[in-house]
Amino acid sequence: MAKSTAKRPSKKLRVAFIGGGMIANQHILALNQMDDVEIVAIADIDKGALKGKQDQFGFSDEQLFKDSRKMLATIKPDAVSVCTPNGVHLQNTIDSLRAGAHVIVEKPMAMNSKECKRMIEAAKKAKKKLVIGFQYRYEPRTQLLRQAAEQGALGDIMFGRVQAMRRRGIPNWGVFGQKHLQGGGPMIDIGVHVLEMTHYVMGSPKPIAATGMVNTYLGDKKDKTKIVSQWPGWDYKTYTVEDIAVGHIRFENGAVIHIEAMFAGHIEEDVWDFQLMGTRGGCTWSEPQIFTDEFGHMVNIQPAYVGSGWHGGHGDAFGNFFRVKNRDFVDHVLNGKPTMAPAEHGLMVQQMLDGIYESSAKGGKEVLIK
Repeated sequence: MAKSTAKRPSKKLRVAFIGGGMIANQHILALNQMDDVEIVAIADIDKGALKGKQDQFGFSDEQLFKDSRKMLATIKPDAVSVCTPNGVHLQNTIDSLRAGAHVIVEKPMAMNSKECKRMIEAAKKAKKKLVIGFQYRYEPRTQLLRQAAEQGALGDIMFGRVQAMRRRGIPNWGVFGQKHLQGGGPMIDIGVHVLEMTHYVMGSPKPIAATGMVNTYLGDKKDKTKIVSQWPGWDYKTYTVEDIAVGHIRFENGAVIHIEAMFAGHIEEDVWDFQLMGTRGGCTWSEPQIFTDEFGHMVNIQPAYVGSGWHGGHGDAFGNFFRVKNRDFVDHVLNGKPTMAPAEHGLMVQQMLDGIYESSAKGGKEVLIK
């Protein structure tokens, strides 16, 4: 029998998980496809979650931990994927960095920008890499528009409109309705997705000020949990986040963004999109197009093909986002390639979220971002 000539990786990245919920499944499925990665352990305070991961992915008893610090000390992983609720991103990230592991932490980076700064400082002190799980910047449509912006097709970007809006999409699982564990509702949970990819396409300018409004009018009402919808029966008793959030962000380069995020609103249909307008052209994301002037006419440029991920959603395309973003993380750690989602970008996005929530708490007054 002829010997295989396929190259085996010279080194494998030993990855452990903190957090065994639904999002960890996507990371594990993605990493299991990589020859240069070995998943070595998982920690979660919920025994049921650990048992579920064992049944699904074949973890041994020795790889399961209820105490994440014990896991870090026992397993000594090269890298950790933090897939917990937002409220414990900070501590789990810092613990992992101090234990000598590189970290990829799910979005949003933390509960607020002060926590983000502490995480960045911990990474610098430990001389380890810290990457944020912003999967939508890896989406083919986002990459197309980023390349167009880099090549000058949009000129100087002046205005962006960001929309992450559900007609009735309050999660009926997890802790998404509990502010003390999540930091907020749709703005920090789904608005962050479209905001981060918009900010990325714009070239990641520095935010300097924000105004905002948030409102809860439906999620804490018992009768609304019985309306026929995709996720009925959420826990209205523990619902302490907003249903809708609207914000306005100013940037150092003079650009502005208007953002709308909602779990539940009386709109015709769900919207997941952003628009940008620049001095030379504009663009949209959901159906990717570039609007510009050519040949003495106004023209619309639409790609014939952008690659996997066109339809979005939670099917194969959703899994592909996780494959690409985890590949980016692994290459960043093992091969020294620059990451597309550095912690500094996570901080700026968090500062924008903070500004919107702070402004709303102050009656819509503009607040400076520091």
